[in-house]
Formats: sequence, structure tokens, C-alpha cells
Amino acid sequence: MLSFAEELMNAKVRVLVIDDDVSIRKMLRVCLEAAGYEVTLASTGEAGVSAARKQPPDVVLVDLRLGGMDGLAVTRLLVQVVPSATLILMTAYATIDNAVDAMRAGAADYLPKPFSPAQVLHVLGRVASQEGMKAELAELRRTRERRGVVDLHSTMNPALKEAVEVAERAAKTDATVLLFGETGTGKGVLARHIHASSSRASRPFVTVNCAVVSPQLIENELFGHAKGAFTGADGARAGYVEAASNGSLFIDEVGDLPRDVQGKLLRLLEEREYVRVGDTEPRSSETRIIAATHRDLRAAVSAGTMREDLFYRLNVVTIRVPSLRDRREDVPRLAATMLEGLVKQQRRTPLTLTPAAIAALVAYDWPGNVRELGNVLERATILARSDEVTPDLLPEELRGHLSTNPAVPPPEDQSLDAAERRHIAAVLAQYPRLDQAAKALGIDTSTLYRKRDRYGLK
Repeated sequence: MLSFAEELMNAKVRVLVIDDDVSIRKMLRVCLEAAGYEVTLASTGEAGVSAARKQPPDVVLVDLRLGGMDGLAVTRLLVQVVPSATLILMTAYATIDNAVDAMRAGAADYLPKPFSPAQVLHVLGRVASQEGMKAELAELRRTRERRGVVDLHSTMNPALKEAVEVAERAAKTDATVLLFGETGTGKGVLARHIHASSSRASRPFVTVNCAVVSPQLIENELFGHAKGAFTGADGARAGYVEAASNGSLFIDEVGDLPRDVQGKLLRLLEEREYVRVGDTEPRSSETRIIAATHRDLRAAVSAGTMREDLFYRLNVVTIRVPSLRDRREDVPRLAATMLEGLVKQQRRTPLTLTPAAIAALVAYDWPGNVRELGNVLERATILARSDEVTPDLLPEELRGHLSTNPAVPPPEDQSLDAAERRHIAAVLAQYPRLDQAAKALGIDTSTLYRKRDRYGLK
């Protein structure tokens, strides 16, 4: 699978460069076009805004000092003209404070001048990896649709319904939210749902996973650094907090955050300010924090790896995301939706799950949760030679659960009752309401209700 940044590159990201220095415009054109970007140049802020209106860019590189309309004014205007675009400010070292002001006005990052082609590509890649690019977020949503991540509201599981309801109530506030759940349960999906349901929906949504960033680098990644903070720090750099601006910062696997950095996160939560690495000047931030973990944080507090004050500051609104094995009733519909997305993604003929395949999916415990389900279905989509996904296309560990599934009879049961039960189970999996399923089956709702009870298909 391609990374989101790679998918963006394949889609020919459009970059608009606004700079009154002809040599910088030429250098950026050569650099970016060689890297696969589609480039438009403008020498003034007015020309840049006009170009953005004609063909909305995905990314805008705008110089702070321009003749006529300056970079700050251009930034504010472009936020209104092309709200989906990512704005990156170009500025001299002496105007970094102005760059921060511009970022608060809507820019996602900045490039200190002078810069090299490698630094330009690094900044674009960093913004993409932070998911601060609104264009990337749109691509992320389309990717999730192609892979078929089911709408959270379509769940039939009471625990997940409650989690979504609490999340939507919390979204209307600025309260810190802490998501608990096993790896792969969809905590990131719920975090994005909170952001999208909030008043910050048009602002950046930035993600950092503490489990994959080196403990030695996590402070720098979160809070950024000042020029000269360490060897190689030739210029100042904004961190994830600053990139999130007035949007939301999703700190995944917060239980893996090193203890010496936890105090800095606590300061951000309590005082709404932070300090870059190697700097002394505090900076304010109105970023909304959403955190997630699969760890038992109370146990971590007892073990001394988690600060107790940070735990209680994070633990304002706590939402537990159930595992997939705890919401088996969602598996048939979730699998069908994901399969539909995978079929579109792979540009192949439609596929349906056979009752026996559904039985195996429902019976399996899914230690990898929704993420594992997606991988299993992607494998089946690749291997399928007909228009059906049958048990033989599933991994061996899933096929081994067919004979022990209490909810759906094993495929070798060829009785009429078993056949009717499998058919009803398959139809129920396709419709959210009982009356819709009854209509598809050609029977009245009360008859389907009795048959559902008889076959234990609640």
C-alpha cells in the first residue's frame, strides 16, 4: 500500500508559488516539477490569489515580503478563497515571529530563507506526514471510503453507539478527550469524527503517534525547536502543536510518551502554552488535544511511567472503543462495506461474501480488530477468481473457526432450515432496518421477527 504522501504525489499535487524573486520562482519550479508536482508561478500576491481562483491549488508557497499585498494578507485571503489548500510561508530568519502569526492565520508550516531544494521537499513531506495538509485530509477521507470504513452511526453495537454519542457531545466543547481501546479498533477514526463534528472542522487535524517516534525526538516533533538548538538546527522549526494551530492535535499512543516530555504536555493542557526545544520564550496555543492509548494508564501511574497529574488532566472525557470481537453484530455489514470499497479501489467486478465466509468472519476473535479485517478482505479481493468470497480465500486461522461458530451453521449443514437461516442472516447483514430486510425477503416484518428469533439471529 502507498503512503498517503505517495498517493498525493501520484495524484499530481498542484503547488502555487507566490514570490517576487524570479530566481526563487525558477528554482522552485525546477525542484518541484522534478519531484512530480504540478507548479504554477505568481510574482505578486494579487496574481497568486487570481491564479488560485482559476485553478485551486493543493499547496501554496507564499513569501512573507511581497510588493503590494504582503504575505500575511495573502495568507488570510487564500484561507477564504481556497480553504482546502495547505499554506506554507517562506520567510527570512529575522521574521519567524511574523511567520508564526501567519500560521495562526491559516498557514500550516514555513520555510526559512535561504533554503535548498532538499529543504523544500522535506517541509512538504513533513506537512504531509503530520496530516496538516487539508488536501491530504481530503485524500485520507476518500481513501477510507474506498477501503469501506463503515459510518460510525451505522453500528448496531450499543457500546460503540454510546461511544459515538459521547464523542459528538464532547465535540461541541473544547474539552480534552481520551480514547481507550485495543490497537486497530478505530480510535483514529473516532478522533477525526470528533474534529469533523466540532467548530474546528475547517482547521488542521494533525496526528502524532508516540509509539513510532523515537523518544529522543518526540519533544522536538511535538513542540519544534529554535535555531541552533542542536547540531544541524540551521533554522527554527514548528512542531505538531504549532502545525495544528487552532485545530485539533491527535496524540496517539500517549501512554508511550516519555516521562520527561509529559510535563511539557501537562503545561500545554493547563496553561495553553509551550516552549520550543532550545528556546526560552513561551508560545501560546489554542490547539484542542485528543489523545488515545491501548495501555492501562492507571497501571502506568502506579508503575511510575505516567505522571498522575497528566493522567487526570487527560482523563476529562474518556471514551472506550470496543474491540471487534465485542461487536460481532457489526462484522457482516462492516465486511460488506469494506469489500465494496476494496472492489472499487482495485477496479474489479463486484464481490459478495458467501454465508459460509460471513460465518467465519463472525466467529473469529480479530486480535487485530478492524485493521486486520481490512487486510483479510484485501487479500480475498486479490485472490478471488469469481464474484464470491468463499472460505477458501480466507486465512487458515479464520477457516478453522467455521465449525465452532455458534451463530451461523457450518456450511456442511445442507438442511432446508440451515439454508433458510443462512439466507436470512445474509439479507439482515445488508439492511439496517428489519422492515427493509423483510421487504427484500418478500415477507412481512412480524414473520421475519419470528424467524430471526427462531434462528438466534438477533
